[in-house]
Amino acid sequence: MRFGFSLVCVAILTSACASTQLGSNIAGYQPALNPSAWHSVVVGSKTQVATLGSMHLSEMGAAFDPATLEPLLIKLAAFNPTIITYEGLSGEQCELVQRHEKIYPGIYNDYCWGVEEGTKATGLTLPQARAEAETLLKTWPSNPTPQQRRRLAALFVASGDRPSAQVQWLQLAPEERVTGDGVDDAVKTILMRINPRRNETYDIGAVLAARLGLQRIYAVDDHTADSIQYAAPEGYEAHMNAHWSRPSNATVPVVVSYGNLKAKLKTGEDVLGLFRFLNLPETQRAYVELDYRDSLMSQSPQLFGRRYVAWWETRNLRMVANIRSAFGNSPGARVLNIVGASHKPYYEAYLSQMSEVELVDMAEILK
Repeated sequence: MRFGFSLVCVAILTSACASTQLGSNIAGYQPALNPSAWHSVVVGSKTQVATLGSMHLSEMGAAFDPATLEPLLIKLAAFNPTIITYEGLSGEQCELVQRHEKIYPGIYNDYCWGVEEGTKATGLTLPQARAEAETLLKTWPSNPTPQQRRRLAALFVASGDRPSAQVQWLQLAPEERVTGDGVDDAVKTILMRINPRRNETYDIGAVLAARLGLQRIYAVDDHTADSIQYAAPEGYEAHMNAHWSRPSNATVPVVVSYGNLKAKLKTGEDVLGLFRFLNLPETQRAYVELDYRDSLMSQSPQLFGRRYVAWWETRNLRMVANIRSAFGNSPGARVLNIVGASHKPYYEAYLSQMSEVELVDMAEILK
């Protein structure tokens, strides 16, 4: 019947017949729903969402001084976020990718923390620790005792959420950062972060959350989209590496400017200047065009560039869904997302479609 119907359409060539076929082929077609158009009918204050696009501090080298982040932290604290999200995998997703290693090879080892120390210290599995942490947070007092903070820190470690454990640990007085209440020597070693690699999740997100008196930060990364890359035909990785390593990339003005700023990170103002640069809309557009737009135009019989963009779009859609979930029960919250700078334009493009979200310009916060 479908074949016969198509022949009829071809035979009579009417616009009415054409409209019965794929609607997406009709020029100017618009979806029935634009959730962002409902901003004016939302009851109460809209949820304000700001996204800090960051360089990965782990790539800054051992000489990077976390004290130079202080001017940035002061600016972010003035925004006064009530919810902070970070680019990291939840304990639940780590369990998933570990269990399905053949579908998601390498993800657990690359992006997850083990929970063995927390399990041994608390006697709880990851799901049990997560459930107890959520139960405690529902009735969390305004002035928790050191014992309560240590217990919650231990539960976060056992549930695969070390950054939130750090939020609790930093709010303990130095003399209270001791073993007990589920914190044994192994868990304490994790929480003390002796000689750590610098990381924006900890050095910006957890520090800021503790300073503001928040109880946790939220993992929103998602690497299940990596299955798209793993399933790509042979030649995908080589093609994309060649695409990224084009000599012309190094001479693009935005790349040159970033390199110059990155080479001069000596003071807090230097670091703040680099963050200001990364979060400018023009910087964001330039990087998106250089990477993802150019990938869509990359020539190969297998359309490898489009597969790459499919992976990136899927990952960011899932990350934004996790952000939406994080503030789902906090309408009117002030949300700060801390994420690698290349995610920021996708975050904002997708978040701008949400019915109750009001985007906040990070460039204004960092002035």
